[in-house]
Amino acid sequence: MAAHRRSRQRWAGGTKARTAATIALAGAATATGIDGSGHAAPQPAPDRIGADVAKLYQEAEAATEKYNGAKEKAESARRRLRALQDERARREEGLNSARAALGSAAAAQYRSGGLDPALQLVLSEDPDGYLDGAARAERAGSRQRAAVGRVREQLREIEQLRGAARIEVNSLTSRRAELKRHRETITGKLTAARRLLSRLPPERRAGLTDRASRPSTGTRDGVTAPGSVTSLAPGPRAAQAVSYAYQKLGSPYVWGATGPDAFDCSGLVQAAYRSAGVSLPRTTYAQINAGRRVPRSELLPGDLVFFYSGISHVGIYVGNGRMIHAPNPSAPVRLAPLDEMPFAGATRVG
Repeated sequence: MAAHRRSRQRWAGGTKARTAATIALAGAATATGIDGSGHAAPQPAPDRIGADVAKLYQEAEAATEKYNGAKEKAESARRRLRALQDERARREEGLNSARAALGSAAAAQYRSGGLDPALQLVLSEDPDGYLDGAARAERAGSRQRAAVGRVREQLREIEQLRGAARIEVNSLTSRRAELKRHRETITGKLTAARRLLSRLPPERRAGLTDRASRPSTGTRDGVTAPGSVTSLAPGPRAAQAVSYAYQKLGSPYVWGATGPDAFDCSGLVQAAYRSAGVSLPRTTYAQINAGRRVPRSELLPGDLVFFYSGISHVGIYVGNGRMIHAPNPSAPVRLAPLDEMPFAGATRVG
């Protein structure tokens, strides 16, 4: 009986010992995980960070094009509002003049309207003259009635102008709120990209940004477009746009900028064709519809080339499978191959 009890005690004691050892090991493992000396989470590879940064830049550029579109609409609403306000001011000036004239006529009638017209005729020393005056007064009354009608019409028109102005004020307010949302999206994406880059060691970060900012085709070709490129353009305006793009190689990327010293992608294209006398829309998704679509196999220098499914990036084709474009905040205006991004279509303008 005693032996049996001792056996059970030894078994229980062994179990307790094993349990304590297990807890101790688990605690050690946990402590190792906490202090980071054991299984620390691996740092993402520079290539992975580079891909994430590129994605953030692309998303920021898509937001930039939406910002550009909202800004264009806000400016249109502002112009319409100003025109309505100017027109209303002109109408109100005319209305005030008409009211003043009616007031003068009413005062004159009041001063001369003390006697009944029949009695005035009897008492008049010159009945013929009185009758002539009465006829003139009747005609003046008709003109007065017409003037009153015109005043009423002017009042209606002014009220319509006020209503239209209220609509434009609401539109402008809405566009400003939209601009604020897109601006916050852009700055958020760019901040996230900078934060990702800061996680890399300095030498790796420098290597990544160097690769992003270096023209894919090597060193800059210079500020003069090669004659072999401009001679292949479909017309003088396209040739001028290509020449302008070459002159802007190395210019910084700034979202929302349209030159002459900094650009975003659609701003560069718009400025290049503006230099050739061609007015293009502000945004990529409007620019793709500004000319005649051409297949990739028929591209000529000066054609606009678009990228991504949302048509959020654009460049100017310069031949040999290359384009000039404003890539993102980490890279200046540069030469690059079309295959650098997913091709979405092309348009020929000018």
